[in-house]
Amino acid sequence: MLVDWQQITEALWQTIVMVAVALFFSMIIGLVLGIVLVVTRKGHLWENKYIFTVLNAIVNIFRSIPFIILMVAVIPFTRLVVGTSIGTAAAIVPMVLFAGPYIARLIENSLLEVDPGVMEAAQSMGATPWQIIIRFLIPEALSSLVLGATIATIGLVGASAMAGAVGGGGLGDLAITFGYQRFDTMVMLITVGILVVMVQGLQSTGNILSKKIRRR
Repeated sequence: MLVDWQQITEALWQTIVMVAVALFFSMIIGLVLGIVLVVTRKGHLWENKYIFTVLNAIVNIFRSIPFIILMVAVIPFTRLVVGTSIGTAAAIVPMVLFAGPYIARLIENSLLEVDPGVMEAAQSMGATPWQIIIRFLIPEALSSLVLGATIATIGLVGASAMAGAVGGGGLGDLAITFGYQRFDTMVMLITVGILVVMVQGLQSTGNILSKKIRRR
């Protein structure tokens, strides 16, 4: 069967848009949640048992739900936000809800790896909690944060492919609609190949950036 490259290009663009937009909003949510989870834990800058306990539970709940189930469960919320439950825009909503808490955990782990001596030195110099977070904590963890963002981006690529199972568009939708349901092996192989190249490229780029930051 002839391969429709225009269709493949369009599906690839939909996947890139889904991943890019979802990553943008997920990083904002994840960064806020991750920082709050760190600074409100016991013995940290803004220790608050209640805030930490509630946020920790929320993050754990969302992380425990498989993406395909989450995507179906939040259909009413998706319709409320974008006005539809199918298509590229609709797939972005559950992707953000899926990746946000996951990124929060990655950021939390990266920030907790920072040597406590760095914060003690900052406090001894009279730095405020906000200055410690922005000028010391995040810069010290930046290399690890880049790797975390890389992992999250790859996870979103996988989620975008799964979104195709419910009409989310992108390469996953193309693979299921044409590759699987119409038994077009070539389309299936091409979409899988593109996804593999995307993941390899993202991982290599993340590794290079992380190494450059660490050397500084």
